Amino acid sequence: MCGILAVFGCVDCSQAKRSRIIELSRRLRHRGPDWSGLHSEQDCYLAHQRLAIVDPTSGDQPLYNEDKTIIVTVNGEIYNHKALREKLKSHKFNTGSDCEVIAHLYEEYGEDFVHMLDGMFSFVLLDTRDKSYIAARDAIGITPLYMGWGLDGSVWFASEMKALSDDCEQFMSFLPGHIYSSKTGGLRRWYNPQWYSERVPSTPYDALVLRHAFEKAVIKRLMTDVPFGVLLSGGLDSSLVAAVASRHLVDSDAYCQWGSQLHTFCVGLKGSPDLVAAREVADYLGTLHHEFYFTVQEGIDALEEVIYHIETYDVTTIRASTPMFLMSRKIKSLGVKMVLSGEGSDEIFGGYLYFHKAPNKEEFHQETCRKIKALHLFDCLRANKSTSAWGLEARVPFLDKEFIDVAMSIDPKWKMIQPDAGRIEKWILRNAFDDVEKPYLPKHILYRQKEQFSDGVGYSWIDGLKDHANKQVTDSMLTNATFVYPENTPTTKEAYYYRTIFEKFFPKNAARLTVPGGPSVACSTAKAVEWDASWSKNLDPSGRAALGVHAAAYGNAGETKSDGPMSGA
Repeated sequence: MCGILAVFGCVDCSQAKRSRIIELSRRLRHRGPDWSGLHSEQDCYLAHQRLAIVDPTSGDQPLYNEDKTIIVTVNGEIYNHKALREKLKSHKFNTGSDCEVIAHLYEEYGEDFVHMLDGMFSFVLLDTRDKSYIAARDAIGITPLYMGWGLDGSVWFASEMKALSDDCEQFMSFLPGHIYSSKTGGLRRWYNPQWYSERVPSTPYDALVLRHAFEKAVIKRLMTDVPFGVLLSGGLDSSLVAAVASRHLVDSDAYCQWGSQLHTFCVGLKGSPDLVAAREVADYLGTLHHEFYFTVQEGIDALEEVIYHIETYDVTTIRASTPMFLMSRKIKSLGVKMVLSGEGSDEIFGGYLYFHKAPNKEEFHQETCRKIKALHLFDCLRANKSTSAWGLEARVPFLDKEFIDVAMSIDPKWKMIQPDAGRIEKWILRNAFDDVEKPYLPKHILYRQKEQFSDGVGYSWIDGLKDHANKQVTDSMLTNATFVYPENTPTTKEAYYYRTIFEKFFPKNAARLTVPGGPSVACSTAKAVEWDASWSKNLDPSGRAALGVHAAAYGNAGETKSDGPMSGA
């Protein structure tokens, strides 16, 4: 995962301005510690901080076409770059980088090529022939991108807000699945799948079709020239990623360089559900497993750094990002630069426990669509930024474009939770990998209840965060929160505490507006809170807030049952 910064239309084109661009680009160096590059062209600048995953020796950026009239700076991976090169046989490639194909595709097809890319990406491209430029972000928003405007009329793009917030008067999160063109001066959506309209699909469920689509998604993400592994919580999603990767590793190019034994990684408080479950899955799959521990105090001590890197004050995201941030540092210290992770499954299949209360298949499907559309503000942001903080790249096979098309075309009646029929959340995914002859996972792991990452690392983690916030924020501070923070006013002391840290790093109103608000229970959208009247009195993002659903659910607001924790998914 790399860091990109691009600026167009600067009035000041002096050496001082160039130095300023270099200074701002360095704020992204954690994302790409392997190389720094800068191309300047009159009043245009394209900077890059590289994390070398594919072609580490010659793929430094910015990248060019043959005559260097087209320059591109890219953050991401293009998994189908070899197939695309076959369509561009008349072009001469200068590197083995998967991202170089973008410059040549633009030269061949103009602006209408982004839909051809299969991968996760954010890029900015300059055409020096007419001084036009474009910027684009992948379908779901797996990679981050921000867009800003300077008082001098300049237009800015950056992988993280911290690289442009000081120099832009206004800025925003660049919309996923969109392209910006300087020729038209606006954003347009290039990603237009059928599910985006939220119309209810009717395709019958086929377990093998779903299984093969996911296996294909995992296999293409084994494209790497550096050491890699899998983040394994021991829940369904990460366990399936690990099982498929382990099964197909021997047939991948990565096997030739790194061997056939997969590395897996897990983090938690000592004795936490995730650590126990992940060890069991790792033993079953025969992976080389690494357990990392943290204490509640170590997590609290890291909060300011975490919020600086992930650039949000959303409570759920901060809770889950902190253990992931701590784990990523440990993983990078082992020499690993890329990991596979299980984000996206719960949004696609309605895996969050509040989906138990979906009144019908229509509302179930519409909520999954809303959740996928918002992923770039939550789980994608967390998975990308908490790992990139230490120069580690996270790849998410559940968010593969083709896999999403398959999964979201299935009649949602098959996704509905039906306890009487033995169908728990994500039953269609569990059933797809329930292979009696050649099991992917043990049955009790395959059919384990959903747990959010921030819960699974240890319930005392969230309780410790709340206790700490209660000591930092007084009753009077929370009472007057509407006056201090009129936008997205925090309603709990924990949320207020995170907001104060965020505002210290990102004080502009434009920064506040990049973070969504609204009521939520167990990670629901505001609309889904209406499914159960009791939820409006217990608005907490933890999975335990799904009253009457979770085996360790909250009793009264703020209190937890002691039935024993369930393990992480």
